[in-house]
Amino acid sequence: MSDDYIYKRVLLKLSGEALAGSMGYGIDPSVVNSLAQQIHPIVNAGVQLAVVIGGGNIFRGMAGSAEGMDRAQADYIGMLATVMNALALQDAFERHGIFSRVQSAINMQEVSEPFIRRRAIRHLEKGRVVILAAGTGNPYFTTDTTAALRACELDCDCLLKATKVDGIYESDPVKNPSARRFDRITYREVLTQNLHVMDATATSLCMDNNMPLVVFNLMNDGNIARVLKGEAVGTTVYQNDDAK
Repeated sequence: MSDDYIYKRVLLKLSGEALAGSMGYGIDPSVVNSLAQQIHPIVNAGVQLAVVIGGGNIFRGMAGSAEGMDRAQADYIGMLATVMNALALQDAFERHGIFSRVQSAINMQEVSEPFIRRRAIRHLEKGRVVILAAGTGNPYFTTDTTAALRACELDCDCLLKATKVDGIYESDPVKNPSARRFDRITYREVLTQNLHVMDATATSLCMDNNMPLVVFNLMNDGNIARVLKGEAVGTTVYQNDDAK
């Protein structure tokens, strides 16, 4: 393990929208290639990496609207979208020499392994990136909740949330250009201020299990390594009783 990295095992949460890049829909090859190039030296240095990926770039359910489909049905379709993203990401990783395994919460033995906690940990210990697809396998749970759950299950040192923005703001920086960005904030402050970092279930799960979270911009090359080295990138969310 390189002494440069302060985290030994991490879970990286990728939104589907981040994979779409400037295209806005689908998978931008330049984004997945850049991601693979960033991750390759990190994994080679001994960092154990799991990835949870969203599916919003392929499917965005209309549940909740009067004319939308059933929420549970929409969520299942969204889970299948995450599997497609996971397979695309695995292809990019392996073209860059990164050994990886896709584990799905929905049984799809022809294209993935089932999620088995001990098997996932063993893959991590062997230096393989584990790409976790299909959410929790249940409707009504977001991929943010999946990321928080898997990070805790796999005994990760930190949860990294890669987005298109450079951290957590007090309000939408697009609508309010003067909005303040937080360098550090507690989980309780996130909940009480109703900041849209992750859904409340995911935030509470991280808070209850003292799982640090770093929210950062994926679009800046090298940011993943900088976060792993403990540099001041994005926003760090920490347990309430931790020292600032």
